[in-house]
Amino acid sequence: MLDFFKKMFDKKPPVKERPPYYSIVCPHCFSKFEPDEVVFRASHVKEHDDDFMLQEDRKLADWRRKFNLSQVDMEAIIDPLTIPDENKTYIQNVLVAVTDRYGEETRRRLCPDCHNELPISAGKVPSNIISIVGASQVGKSVYMTSLIHTLQNTTASNFNAACMPLSAEISRKFRQNYHEPIFERGSMLQSTNPNEQQEPFIFQFVFKDEREAPLTLVFFDVAGEGMVERDYLDIYAAHVKNSSGILFLVDPLQIRSIRDKARIHIGEEEGEFANRYDEPREVVISLFENFIAHQHNSKTDIPTAIVLTKSDMLTHLMEEDSEYIRPNSNVFRNVVHKGFLNKTEFENINGEISRFIEKVDRPFKDAIDVYFKNTAFFAVSALGANPVKSQITGVINPIRVDEPFIWLLYQLDYVARRDAT
Repeated sequence: MLDFFKKMFDKKPPVKERPPYYSIVCPHCFSKFEPDEVVFRASHVKEHDDDFMLQEDRKLADWRRKFNLSQVDMEAIIDPLTIPDENKTYIQNVLVAVTDRYGEETRRRLCPDCHNELPISAGKVPSNIISIVGASQVGKSVYMTSLIHTLQNTTASNFNAACMPLSAEISRKFRQNYHEPIFERGSMLQSTNPNEQQEPFIFQFVFKDEREAPLTLVFFDVAGEGMVERDYLDIYAAHVKNSSGILFLVDPLQIRSIRDKARIHIGEEEGEFANRYDEPREVVISLFENFIAHQHNSKTDIPTAIVLTKSDMLTHLMEEDSEYIRPNSNVFRNVVHKGFLNKTEFENINGEISRFIEKVDRPFKDAIDVYFKNTAFFAVSALGANPVKSQITGVINPIRVDEPFIWLLYQLDYVARRDAT
């Protein structure tokens, strides 16, 4: 009898059954579809055949036009519906290749809506995409650069993974336009021009354990002003709606009570200073209008990390008896999570920043509580210090930049959460 009860209590929970395939979310246009709805790009050109000569790809051209990107004639599109079943190749129940009437095989799977090429893993694993949102001047580009730098150089090793750009072109653009200016030349990035939209930067956090699905991090380098302009945000509504996790960036200077105190130290005129920043609640309202309002009960259950950026600037609020930030605050202390989300460290920073935002911007905190079901609060410094005249002096020392990302890993069941031993 004792053996019976021992076996009963020792019994492991049943392994979650793996579906035959997964729905795909395109990391370029963020439309959602099934694996059998993909189309293919031909692997060759036949000048004598109208179907297989170089031609304009209207869907891809329309997508690229949104980002002011040029377009050239491309190889033909092959619809799998025109291919006999014996000329289709499946892996893990997912269509991965077709052989055309010339006997040429292609494995270049495309999104049916925008005709961009899909990741090799699409359909075989969940399409878990993390998006980065925030208003003007919150430092989205700088945070993205620091986050990718930290993921590639520290976090990936700590979680037995690698952080890889989706293509060589993305790798080149990121290195030349973001990483080298900040981490090699110590120069701040220029503000994004809303008339110079760029295609999204896409990176994958790939685990060495092949049983784990890659996690895709997608960043649109768009002008923050667009986050409070409805027509502009419509382009990116699908991006946020079909994300598995959200990094919602908030600059302390967006918050009026902090802005008034910091202005004394920075020395800008009140009008000039205030006009540069949108209130965080306005971004929440834009997100509500564009996608949250259409969700069940007008709330989103997408895990959302509320990330207070430029935390080094909070030193201006630091006093022993301050109701804001104290000198021994967790905000100023870097933490490295290795192999799991450190429960104690997470709960400390989450509680402190949640209470802090409630004190300094109660309307924003209330809006978050009303429209988001699953949130946590963080504070990060992408550089470790405030730049002087657009130049970074000394060694760049990011503080807690990967912590919100690791919390999202925990929310998506990639890593565990426990106390450090």
